[in-house]
Order: sequence, then structure tokens, then C-alpha cells
Amino acid sequence: MKDALAIHRWLLAHQVHHEIVRLPRPMTSAEELPKTVSAAPERCLMVTVFDVATRVGREVVIGVTSPVALPPRPGAVGGLLAARQVRYAPAHVVNAATDYADGLVCPLLLPESLPVFIDDRLRVDEGPVFMPIGERHTALCLRAVDLLTLLPGKLADLRGTRLRGSRGAVARRH
Repeated sequence: MKDALAIHRWLLAHQVHHEIVRLPRPMTSAEELPKTVSAAPERCLMVTVFDVATRVGREVVIGVTSPVALPPRPGAVGGLLAARQVRYAPAHVVNAATDYADGLVCPLLLPESLPVFIDDRLRVDEGPVFMPIGERHTALCLRAVDLLTLLPGKLADLRGTRLRGSRGAVARRH
């Protein structure tokens, strides 16, 4: 499992100003981060991991980085990927796919084999953002604009209100 020291060293190597924050109480999931660090939920990030069944029958695991205030819904992810089924990944899958503890997944240093999407509702400015780093007693703080330059993955519209792109007529199954 990755830890605060690995992330700290990686950020130093990339010359990114950051702060490892010692938390006043332990947390078990990213949803607890806003209260723990006294920050707005829009300024705290989480990674949600999904099991996705594609239309061609493949099973894949994907990650979505989003603000804690706006967690991604499986339906929005399914619409984005045109998937047959999308469900939250169980803890053992999250741990194996991300190399972080379930609920405390950091959006940095994720394995290259894990497809990652970044919710385009993430506010990119000079302000700080907070995120878990795989440990219950620490979190990471850095500028949102710096984070976006470091995040792997593609920006995605996860509002789920409408599909983008062309739509073709599809006959209903009888």
C-alpha cells in the first residue's frame, strides 16, 4: 500500500508545493475529510472505484476523481462509457486496483493500468484542495491548479443529464 511518505517524495521530485496534514482524529473515508480538516466539501476530493460491465461483455475497473460534495453516480458513469452495468467496487477490488486502502484512495500515484476519469466539476483555481492519502491520520493539501497538472486521466462530464455525441436509431428488442 502507498503511504504519505511515497506521495511526499513523488511530489518533491515533481517540485510541487504541498503539505501533508496531520489530522486531529482518524478518518475511515474521504467523505469525512471536510469535517476533519474544516474545509468546504467542494475543496475535498475523493476517488470512487467502479466495476464496469461493458457492452461487449468485458469487466473493467475504473476510478473517478471528484469533489466529495459531488460524488459520481453509477448511472452517470454508465452513460459516459455506454456500459451495460456499473456498480461500486467492493473493498478488496478497490485495494487491489489502487494500492490504497478502500475509502482513502488518493488520486495521485494510481497504477497506470487503472483507467481514471476526472469529474469536470472539479474547481480548478489557486485555492487549496484536500485529499486522503491512504492513511487514516493524514491528508494531502495542495493547490487545485497544481493537482490538475499531475492527475492522470481524462476530464469527463459526469452530470448524467444528457449524452454527448451523435445518437443513432436503435431498434427495440422484442
